[in-house]
Order: sequence, then structure tokens, then C-alpha cells
Amino acid sequence: MEIILVVAIVVGFYMAWNIGANDVANSMACAVGSKALTVFWAVFLAAVCNFCGAVLVGSHVTDTVRKGIVDTQAFTHDPRMLAHGMLCALLAAAVCLNLASALSMPVSTTHAIVGAVVGFGVLQGGAGHIHWMKLGQIVASWFISPVSGGIMGFAIFKLISRHILSAEKPALAARKGLPICVFFTVAVMILATIYKGLKNLHLDLGAPHAIALSILGGLIAAGISALFTKRNHNWNCELPLDRQLMQVEKTFGVLVIITSCTVAFGHGANDVANAIGPLAAIAEIVKTNAIPGKVAVDTRFLVLGGFGIAIGLSTFGYRVMRLVGTKVTEITPSRGAAANIGGMVTVLACSKMGLPISTTHTLVGAILGVGLARGITAIDRKVVGSIFTSWIATVPMAAGLAVLFYLIGDRLFW
Repeated sequence: MEIILVVAIVVGFYMAWNIGANDVANSMACAVGSKALTVFWAVFLAAVCNFCGAVLVGSHVTDTVRKGIVDTQAFTHDPRMLAHGMLCALLAAAVCLNLASALSMPVSTTHAIVGAVVGFGVLQGGAGHIHWMKLGQIVASWFISPVSGGIMGFAIFKLISRHILSAEKPALAARKGLPICVFFTVAVMILATIYKGLKNLHLDLGAPHAIALSILGGLIAAGISALFTKRNHNWNCELPLDRQLMQVEKTFGVLVIITSCTVAFGHGANDVANAIGPLAAIAEIVKTNAIPGKVAVDTRFLVLGGFGIAIGLSTFGYRVMRLVGTKVTEITPSRGAAANIGGMVTVLACSKMGLPISTTHTLVGAILGVGLARGITAIDRKVVGSIFTSWIATVPMAAGLAVLFYLIGDRLFW
């Protein structure tokens, strides 16, 4: 095995570790912030869901260059140059994520790898080989993602607050409204899994079939929840208001856990490609000494990526979890459920419309929207400002690191 491939495997694992430590940690932020789960159980469940998503339905075919940002024709004369560049881009993105995690800043792993690829591409291929329109879409997602997620999170929490939490008898209102919440949650969860989490299985379900399956699953879940609340004698509508609200929030805690696990599964299925895609491309170039358009991903690489994500989440993910779940705004189970549902709905809608969107940015935006539903004072604007700054800095920082690593490698190793 060539030394470049050995190094690429190590760096790919390091990148997967950082994906788990940063991007994936966001999926459980609401569950931890609302105290529906302890950090230990949040890490455990997220690790399991991410590993399953990465290994079972992770992308088995990937683009040579992530997101098609760089025209690979610039490297047809020297495929090894592209392999070296992808290695440097992978390392740069990983270091960028590592720094963000150390600062507890939630950033997009996709933006990190794209920024790194752009840096290398401009250095060796020239600015003319960069697809600037696609890069512009990435920049647009800085605004589209949080705003869309914030609007949806705001709207969903307002509905929950108005019809359940602010009712004269919240327990009675919850008994009537909970099946509706469960229906909507499960339907969105199934649809999100089909369109985002299972897309790599190429099930090719048309929109009518996918929607019908989602509605059926939602109706079954709503029926079960209605039966449960009817037979559960703990729902005492004559208790003091604060005790009734505690009952309601405890029930919403279950929805927070379910939605968080769904988001974690989707993260594993989609984001493992940010670590394993470049690794698979390097392996193919080393094997064929040519630049392929699409690359088959070895299952062993998916296992490596899934394991790396799980390790990163369990060793370092608590930092981002705590910041997003507790520092941005106060999260209760009902607010956490609204944020998770709002995030999933936004990702689904924007993806279907072809709009560029970041899952991480959308979830943070949904949490902001839920906080703003209680007024601007409910938001820690200093923390929010730091998060936005880290988002803007991700692409240029990753690009600069990729250039630095390539120049060092060019001087010392190739």
C-alpha cells in the first residue's frame, strides 16, 4: 500500500472524528439542552444512529471533487497532483473543524471541505477552473439556512405555545393536541429519512408514494399516542398549572429524543461522504493513475468513517452540544421539539426546491427562531454573533489552510 493512501486513511479518520465532534453533535443539542437526555445518553444514541446511517445507507458513490466546485480537467496531465490536493484539502477541513470544536462553535463540514477544495483548486488549477456559481450558492446558504429554519421553528413553537402551553388546562389541551403533534412529527421524520437519510439506497420512491407512506406512518403513530393518552391516568387536568405543564413537557421530551435520533441518522448517512469521499477519490487515483468522474466507495471506508464519527462525538462532541443546546437560548422539551421539527421541515422543503442549505445552520436557526418566539431578550446575542462569525470564516480559513498544507507538502514530500 502506497504511503499517500496510508496517510489519506489516517486523515480521513481524523476528518470523520471532527465531523462527529462538531457537525453531528448539533443533532442532539436540543435533547441535551431540554434535559430530555443526559450528555452520556445523547452521545450514545447519536453515536449509534450516526454509525448506522453512515455504514448502512452512507453514499456508496461519490464525486471525485466534492460538490463539483473544481473542474478536474485542470489535472488530467497529472492525476497525482489532484490526489495530493485532495489529501491537503481533507486535512485542512479537519483542522478547521477541530479548531471550531475547541471553541465550541457549530460549523458546516460541507462548507469546510468545499472551502479547502477551492483553496487547492485556485492554487494549482487557477481561478478559471473554479465553478463560482456553485460557490455562490454555498455563500447564499449562510443566509437561507438560518433564516428559513428560524421562521419555521418560530411558527411551530408559536402554534404549540398558543394551543397547548398557554391553554387554561394544558394537560387537557395536550391530550387533544398531542396526537396532532405526533402525526406531524412522525410524518416529517419518515419523509426526511426517505429523502435525506435513505437517498443513497436509490429507492426511487416518487413524491406521491413517499408522502402517502409518511402520512400512513403519521396516522398510525397518532393513533397509538391517542390511545396512550386516553388510558394514561397520570394526565390529571385538575392539578396546579405548573404540575400540568411539567406533564406536558415530559411528553414532548419523547418527541425531542425521537427527532434528534432521526437528525443524527441523516447526518451519518450524508456527512460521512465529506470524510470518505476524498479518501475514496485518492484511492482510485492511486490505483488507476487517472481522474474518474464518479468513485465507488469501499464499504470498509464507510465503516472507518462511521466509527470515526462515533469516536469524535463521544470524545469531543459534548462541547458543541452544550453550547447550541444551552447557551443560545433556554431550551425546554416543547421548544426542542419545535426546533427539531422546524429544522427537518426546512431542510426537506429547501432541498426539494433546489435551494442551497446547511443542516447545521438550519438547526441553529430553528433554535434561534424558537428563542425569538419569546422575545429578543431570550437570545444570547453575543453567542449568536460568535456563531455567525465562525460560519463566515469557515470557507476562507479552510481554503487558506489547504494552500498552506499543499505548499509545505510540495516543498517536503512531492
